[in-house]
Amino acid sequence: MLNILLTSLSLVLSHCNDSIQPSITAADADKAFAAFNKQLFDPVRKLYYRDSDKPEAVGAIWTQAIYWDMAMNAYKRTKSEANKQLIEDIYEGCGKHYANYDWNSKPDVWFIYDDIMWWVIAMAHAYETTGERKYLDHSIAGFHRVWYGAPGIDQGSYDPKGGGMFWDWHEGRNTGKMSCINYPTVVAAATLYNITKDKDYLNKAKEIYQWSHDNLFDNRSGRVADSKHGSGNPDWGAHVYNQATCIGSAVLLYKATGQQAYLDDAVLAANYTMNTLSAPSSILPFEGGEEQGVYTAILAQYMIRLIEDGNKPEYLPWLRRNIACGWNNRDKARGLTTKNYQIKCPANEAISCYDASGIPALMQVITP
Repeated sequence: MLNILLTSLSLVLSHCNDSIQPSITAADADKAFAAFNKQLFDPVRKLYYRDSDKPEAVGAIWTQAIYWDMAMNAYKRTKSEANKQLIEDIYEGCGKHYANYDWNSKPDVWFIYDDIMWWVIAMAHAYETTGERKYLDHSIAGFHRVWYGAPGIDQGSYDPKGGGMFWDWHEGRNTGKMSCINYPTVVAAATLYNITKDKDYLNKAKEIYQWSHDNLFDNRSGRVADSKHGSGNPDWGAHVYNQATCIGSAVLLYKATGQQAYLDDAVLAANYTMNTLSAPSSILPFEGGEEQGVYTAILAQYMIRLIEDGNKPEYLPWLRRNIACGWNNRDKARGLTTKNYQIKCPANEAISCYDASGIPALMQVITP
């Protein structure tokens, strides 16, 4: 019986062995994105279902911004009018579902700082992609909302005394300072600086980056901590999406300032992700939590910036290997992949938008 199980496991993992050839094409990237949308996009509400069996439930608010980024990357890759229309459709659908992006209304909708900040980033990307002013206006307003707070609701995420950004305003000023708000704040501020040339954004980006570097970053290994609470030691649990936004933050500041130290940090964080988190198979890890399958989609957004803006093409073979592994293990009937790239995507199970997002997101930015 044990031999049978081991043989079965070997067959399952055989698609990701060392001899795998990443022969993925642009047509495959088209198919992967089309399948993601066919199985998970609600064309009526114009946002993403939580699961491929299409119940009423939709994906988490912050992850909708990540899928919107994926649509923008698909449009930039293909220049397809259908993908351009999808950018507008997602904006419209999520606006109707999430209080029309009124960051100060409905605290049951916009109640976590990082939820807003992921959307601030995506809005800035939408402006860069389309040139439509409405996206930039939303991005600027959202950034201001997170940094300074809202009258009668909260004091804002920024801590002028201790530095860094708080995560949640429900528990007052005693909540943790998570990587998932600090590094995205740097990404947002640096992106808004690139667009507006307002140096206040650059100064904010540099300040929060420095706090994060001092409190959440191991400058020997490149590991990014999950959070820090008060004056205690950081929680050094490493997650792919925190590695990703650290990489993105550092590359954006390198591009804005020309300072080599930022690029060195990005390389260190990328190397930790590739050599430690992805060991021993070189295949990106996955976690069991509800929304954690989206982490690779976030990594895609920022690794390409390191590759292109940091001139570091040496990461391409690793990412192509991951793409080939996940795509070869797709459920061919539906075209869906899942978050464990080393096993066959289950054919008879609902796949969440989180788990299905990583491989198609990588395929939109990593050239075949």
